[in-house]
Amino acid sequence: MASLAHHFRTMAFNNAWANHRLLKACAQLSDAAFAAARVSFFPSLQATLNHNLTVDWLYVDMLERSQRGDPPNPAPGRFFEPEVPHATCAGLIPAQRAVDQRLIALCEALTDATLDGPVELPRHTGTYTDQVSRILAHLFQHQIHHRGQAHAMLAGTDVAPPQLDEFFCANEADLRAADFAELGFSEARIWSAG
Repeated sequence: MASLAHHFRTMAFNNAWANHRLLKACAQLSDAAFAAARVSFFPSLQATLNHNLTVDWLYVDMLERSQRGDPPNPAPGRFFEPEVPHATCAGLIPAQRAVDQRLIALCEALTDATLDGPVELPRHTGTYTDQVSRILAHLFQHQIHHRGQAHAMLAGTDVAPPQLDEFFCANEADLRAADFAELGFSEARIWSAG
């Protein structure tokens, strides 16, 4: 039986893979179409996907600091300055891939015991303590939520949105093989118990 730590590891790989598929599709848009006003919570693909990136920077930093035993970041607001750090999808792709790799590395180092460990979260009202497992669940849900919005916005363009909701089952490895090769992932690395 897989452990909870292994589950979070697979979620980190799935998250990176979904980001890769979505951003690869968005890269087919012109810079103007990427930044064009659209109907959603954030007003464009550019704003939505940059928001996912900056929130990843914030939470991955918090999680990394907690795992090292470091104090909370004294200036967490810096992750949102500017609010849209990458005007183009071409600029966003390597930044998202880099933070996805950090999240994978963090999740690969987790054990079931460390999932119960503390994370210090700086907020406007002060710092509070939460659990690693709760913060990871929050972060993955945040990504899924906004990727869904971006997926819907992409449907309003000439670029077909990629399938993001399937293909992680054992019998579908061939359907993800090309993406995994582009990302440098292997089935063994994701699914091994160790």
